[in-house]
Amino acid sequence: MSDMLNPVQMLLHRAESTPSTPFLHQPGQGTWRSYTWSEVADQSRSMAAALQALGVPAGSAVAITGMNTAHWFMADFAAGLGGYVGVGLYPKQSDDAVRFIMQHCGAKVAFIGPMPDIEAFLAALPKDVIRIALPYPGVPACDHSWDELVKRHAPLPQAVARDLERDPWSLIYTSGTTGNPKGVIITGRNLMFSVQGLLRMMPARPEGEHFLSYLPLAHAFERGAVECASVYLGAQVWFLEALDKLGETLKQVRPTRFYGVPLVWTRIQGEILKQLPQAKMDRVLRIPLLSGYVKRKIRRGLGFDRCWLRVSGAAPLPLPVLNWYTRLGMDIYQGYGMTENSIYVSCNLPGSNRNGSVGKPFFDSLIRIGDGGEIQNKHAGVTIGYYNDPQKTAELYTADGWLHTGDVGRLDDDGYLYITGRVKEIFKTLKGKYVTPAPIEGAFSENKDVDQMCLVGSGLFQPVLVVSLTPEAYKKDRAAVEAGLLQTLETVNATLEAHEAIAKIFVTRESWSIDNNMMTPTMKVRRNEVEKRFGERIQAQESKRGEKVAWE
Repeated sequence: MSDMLNPVQMLLHRAESTPSTPFLHQPGQGTWRSYTWSEVADQSRSMAAALQALGVPAGSAVAITGMNTAHWFMADFAAGLGGYVGVGLYPKQSDDAVRFIMQHCGAKVAFIGPMPDIEAFLAALPKDVIRIALPYPGVPACDHSWDELVKRHAPLPQAVARDLERDPWSLIYTSGTTGNPKGVIITGRNLMFSVQGLLRMMPARPEGEHFLSYLPLAHAFERGAVECASVYLGAQVWFLEALDKLGETLKQVRPTRFYGVPLVWTRIQGEILKQLPQAKMDRVLRIPLLSGYVKRKIRRGLGFDRCWLRVSGAAPLPLPVLNWYTRLGMDIYQGYGMTENSIYVSCNLPGSNRNGSVGKPFFDSLIRIGDGGEIQNKHAGVTIGYYNDPQKTAELYTADGWLHTGDVGRLDDDGYLYITGRVKEIFKTLKGKYVTPAPIEGAFSENKDVDQMCLVGSGLFQPVLVVSLTPEAYKKDRAAVEAGLLQTLETVNATLEAHEAIAKIFVTRESWSIDNNMMTPTMKVRRNEVEKRFGERIQAQESKRGEKVAWE
């Protein structure tokens, strides 16, 4: 790693060796604005010089927010070039979280990008923070504008040197399902170790690589696997104008690598089934001459015709969904990692894929199964700790220096890793029996009317499954939906121990989202919020033994 360029050095190398090659593609009002490697490098260098001219000391935190855009990348590159610490904030992040993060990291500057409820976000920022508006419609006037600062300052001649072993390169605040976010320190060494592994196992294809960046850049996955990796791979990156345009943008971009959380994959599945219902699909796939044609047509229709790597992360993708995609000739490769280990543990890959697992641990990512089945990890990408939180940092490692992941799992005889739940999510019912919710939730995903679910049981004699439905299912006849839920309930319960069996399904009246605080910005269900919001009603329902499905 000693002779490996750091990310901004690599950016400057690309700008020098391939200055006119397109790098970033930004949509807007029906057209694409493309930025070459030299344009991106020059704007980033000028912004780094502008930050210095504004008196921002090297080593200071620089906040970046808004939807994914070309200038989000450039703001982060500017931070890297100027010796600053990039700190991403999620669009729609709660006011309390914004205030906490900005105070905790002591950010001197905030780059403001386009996002919903932008005025509320600005109101949550400390008054003394320098605000720089990124050049997009809907972003109000700030202390400075990106274009004005870039125009006024000559590019920084070279990147500011920093200690790759100890100096923070980024602070990535975990979105968390409880409590205040924790600022994970990512050093240059952490970042470069994980990228080096990615390049070794998933090198660039000769025909070129194309990414669609739409998952939050405040999260470690998108920041590492897309933003950082694109610089080393020489990839082109395309951005999304609005979430409701994901389908049509995919068809335009035709990415070679596509990353999604489980909700994205199940929504894509739902769109396919609208056009080709399951019963008809089953008939067609049994006809050899038609099967291949239909699979190719589906891939083209989605924009996946040149996509060789389709990865799912952040949470388990249920095995029935994985197998469904495999049957269509589109393997989804589940991977595993977390912010604290630079998203670098294991991943399924073409030629080495086992549905249901998260792949084999990378050869330089050490794994062991500790007490209670907890997965513990050790390698050079593991964080040096949480920023300004020595107590939480001390709790992060075992006595002999391994990372506590908080995930429960197992390794099979061939070395594939399986995640079976979270240590903190395993609960005990009033019968004194422990229940692991993740496998049960995964089994219930066979029901296509269910959008999100959460198995609860603390304080109950028997577990209850709380579910939200897909938008289409909320419009269906309630009796038909209920009949399907009961059928799935019977099928799933037949596979469970008596103490694990789902006693009741509780259907909430609306979908779960970031907006109603039921999901984190990385699309994970807030289990504690489910229990807090519906706990009393669920307990009240427990005495109604005859009802298997209850509606809010």
